[in-house]
Amino acid sequence: MTKDYFLTLTPEEKHILKYKGTETPFTGEYNEHFEPGIFICRACNNPLYESNTKFNSGCGWPSFDDEIEGAITHYEDLSGGRVRTEICCKKCDGHLGHVFSGEKITEKDTRHCVNSLSIRFKPYAQLQKATFGAGCFWSVEKLFKATEGVYLTNVGYMGGDTDLPTYNEVCSGTTNHAEVVDIYFNTEKVSYTTLLNLFWANHNPTTLNRQGFDSGTQYRSIVFYHNKQQQNEVKQSIKEQQKNWENEIVTQIIPSQIFYRAEEYHQNYLNKNNLGSCGI
Repeated sequence: MTKDYFLTLTPEEKHILKYKGTETPFTGEYNEHFEPGIFICRACNNPLYESNTKFNSGCGWPSFDDEIEGAITHYEDLSGGRVRTEICCKKCDGHLGHVFSGEKITEKDTRHCVNSLSIRFKPYAQLQKATFGAGCFWSVEKLFKATEGVYLTNVGYMGGDTDLPTYNEVCSGTTNHAEVVDIYFNTEKVSYTTLLNLFWANHNPTTLNRQGFDSGTQYRSIVFYHNKQQQNEVKQSIKEQQKNWENEIVTQIIPSQIFYRAEEYHQNYLNKNNLGSCGI
């Protein structure tokens, strides 16, 4: 007898997973969710997407540019007078949404448009977090994203005086936010000390509010620590790094604050646009 994976679903969940409905855009719990972990099928718990493939497409539903290999079945969908590709969980055949290509939003040029009610998030508890500001966040993200042991990176703003800042507001110098990279990393593969050494080696920590030709408080050298151990490591690291510089290191060391994820076009910017650097 075939197992009924939809038996314990709520009416709203069953409407989507079993009867191929669609939730209202911009209402799903995972539309703006960017934490490290894995998304599984809400009906059968089949792993579907790694969270490091999620991005904000602006469509109003969770978007992913890749799937876990072998997790999803693709069907031609001719409903509504259109030709689309439906995506369903391979284990239970529950409806997830649709997949699109050719939009050139991400490197993989793919968008899985998924209903939040079709999936459930399971966090990766073993990962730790680090946050650095070292000038233009495009280059800083590319550096850490290529580092083994780093699972997820997001660029954004931290340390300012206003809520929900935009890039233009931050660049105006009126919000006091710094451009930062928020990093989730696996300590079994890379240490916080190693990340700190990369941070020091790839910017000038002695120039106040400036990196190269970029100037402004948003480009300040700054470390936001997430626990006492990180705070102690940064302080000790500065003492060691000062030996390498004639001028005084002006890097700020402060507790982590609210991270505001930057607009989607800034995420993974250099890799998406085949650029080596942002010209600093």
